[in-house]
Amino acid sequence: MTKSKQKFKRLDKISISVKSHRILEKIIQENGDVNKLLLEANDKEEALENMRNYILPYFDKRPLALAYFNGEKNGNSAFNQLSWCDYGAIRLMDYIKNAGRVFEDLNLRGELVGSNPIKYLWLAIKFGTGGANEHFFYDMLMLFRQIKGTYKRALPDLKQLESWMNRHPSGLDTEIMKIRKHNRDRIIKVIIRKIESGEFRSSRFFLDEKWTDEQKFMKAISWWDDMNFHLKFAIRSPKILNEMLNFSLSSRTMELLEQAKEAGIPFFVNPYYLSLLNVSEPTFAIGSDLAIRDYIIYSKELIKEFGHIVAWEKEDIVEPGKPNAAGWVLPTAHNLHRRYPEVAIMIPDTVGRACGGLCVSCQRMFDFQSGHLNFNLDKLRPKETWPQKLQKLMDYFEEDTQLRDILITGGDALMSSDTSLKTILNAVCDMASRKRKSNQNLPEDKKIAEITRVRLGTRLPVFLPQRITNELAEILHEFKVKGQKAGIRQFVIQTHFESAMEVTPEVKTAVERILHAGWIVTNQLVFTAAASRRGHTAKLRKVLNDIGVLTYYTFTVKGYKENSHNFATNERALQEQYEEKVFGLVDEKYRQQICNFAQNAEQMQTNIDALRQETNLPFLATDRNVLNLPGVGKSLTFRTIGLTRHGRRILEFDHDHNRKHSPIIAELGRVVIIESKSVHEFLEQLSDMGEQPEEYHSIFGYSLGETEPLQPIYTYPEYDYQPTEIMTNLELNETFVDMRD
Repeated sequence: MTKSKQKFKRLDKISISVKSHRILEKIIQENGDVNKLLLEANDKEEALENMRNYILPYFDKRPLALAYFNGEKNGNSAFNQLSWCDYGAIRLMDYIKNAGRVFEDLNLRGELVGSNPIKYLWLAIKFGTGGANEHFFYDMLMLFRQIKGTYKRALPDLKQLESWMNRHPSGLDTEIMKIRKHNRDRIIKVIIRKIESGEFRSSRFFLDEKWTDEQKFMKAISWWDDMNFHLKFAIRSPKILNEMLNFSLSSRTMELLEQAKEAGIPFFVNPYYLSLLNVSEPTFAIGSDLAIRDYIIYSKELIKEFGHIVAWEKEDIVEPGKPNAAGWVLPTAHNLHRRYPEVAIMIPDTVGRACGGLCVSCQRMFDFQSGHLNFNLDKLRPKETWPQKLQKLMDYFEEDTQLRDILITGGDALMSSDTSLKTILNAVCDMASRKRKSNQNLPEDKKIAEITRVRLGTRLPVFLPQRITNELAEILHEFKVKGQKAGIRQFVIQTHFESAMEVTPEVKTAVERILHAGWIVTNQLVFTAAASRRGHTAKLRKVLNDIGVLTYYTFTVKGYKENSHNFATNERALQEQYEEKVFGLVDEKYRQQICNFAQNAEQMQTNIDALRQETNLPFLATDRNVLNLPGVGKSLTFRTIGLTRHGRRILEFDHDHNRKHSPIIAELGRVVIIESKSVHEFLEQLSDMGEQPEEYHSIFGYSLGETEPLQPIYTYPEYDYQPTEIMTNLELNETFVDMRD
């Protein structure tokens, strides 16, 4: 007998708790037929068969649901015809079909976890054992209620959504701006004291001893608009952080931050971004900074896992000259990431390998752990080898048959100096021009994809809007003018706002400068637990639209145990999509109009306002709710196929068939993830934030989903020729090649 089987057998004999018994009693009281069937079963196999016989008659009246379960019907059209009860019936069938499967759970550092919900329920009813906890039983209670129709979904109306949105203030609200001004002044005074004591030293930012206190203060105020001031005096220790926050951090938080320091987790918060945190709760906006705070303060789970974090996206593990998980062969280990045929992520060897701060849920925490990304800004300045490496990267782009989209990120693309950024953009432009010119000499059936989109991935418009200077805007404008001649047609600043509280007057000015340079600004929200509160994301969409930003993606938090504190379940992502974002869905007849906005970025805010007024929409929901899969691609097409003894759902994802993938996905098949917390635990976490769990009543029922189609504004422009289907820089194993043939 294997160790895992021995472990599962031991768990089968563990008694359930009093809390679990109480919820189980409800299941029995409400489902006498289920109770009878399971009591009659002599073993787990018979229990499964009895449950199969229990649910099959449901599908006699719902043939579409059965066809969806069997995979005979799929896609958004079929999904939208399913009823609320169908969701539950399909989930129970999936539990039966996948009973006994064992999964590697990277939330538990690779420990094997089994899923057999019917067995756990049978053991509990018949013997009072099985080791399942109250979160498991609560999930099962809601499942049977959904199937029987006693658990209904009451969809909110626009008035309810607006009420939720009004709970979340914006950084542009007058009262919030007053608080931030007070925070700024307090932080500046701390910095002045530390300069005077010699604790902070700078040849650029210094104070004359002869100056009065008022003169010193006014001098420091003038520094606030200089990004270098914020980088120079970024907070790197828990002690100084607490002092900057007027000693408002609890002893428990300080203990966690000290543990994080000992674990080697980098700490870097600039004064501007720190000024967005409240040192006391404003009575009119309690909890308003939670989404920001949870991006600065490290959780106990992250601290415990740091050093054991594994790459979530397998294709991020690169060995030069060898194919990554998506099959792409890359020329360097740490400068290129690639999962799709048409796009590559470029990470330059400049200060762009750093950030303006460290987000707790950073998708590249794995790289911070290994030291490939860090905050040693001086050491990150370009080395002598960078120009040669940059040319090597340009050669790769130029020769690839499918690449048309380059995302320059990091770290953070705008952490690079103006000089470094200009060098990179010029190299990209020259490469695109050469690629276009050489393509003209190729036969029609041999022509390759040309570069049509360039994106800069950055959080500095949020973290440090002082970086968006007129000089930077001029560099962006010059590149657009030159790039258009090279065939580039889409110019995008891809940023990451987490909360409407991050949208400040400084941010508004920064976005205006980018738009006036002719680039559009799109947002990728990470749907953390704090950001998942009712109305929070809807309010963010509205406030971003107000300043001319379009929403692009709403991402479920990636990662395993290290990100469990910030993890909002995929069920909540679906609930937000169907119950909140739905009020901003744009009718198909207007989507091309939005697409045309990109051709006139300077008028983006005006055009968004006009369309919202014409359609009477509170915001334009141009984003897609998705999860970046721990395999290849993004998707929210999934089924809940299992449930652990602790109530954590096991989801099986299919790929997004709305976009072009590496052909390797045909071999990879579906991707299974185990959520890091149960839905019931997630609701308890929201309750701790002051939320009312009953407002999330329908969340348990969202157990399957389909990925939303991509909005036309985010599709690639058409060529006036048909590029070759041949893929270069791709290596697939022999088995897969045979499958293709």
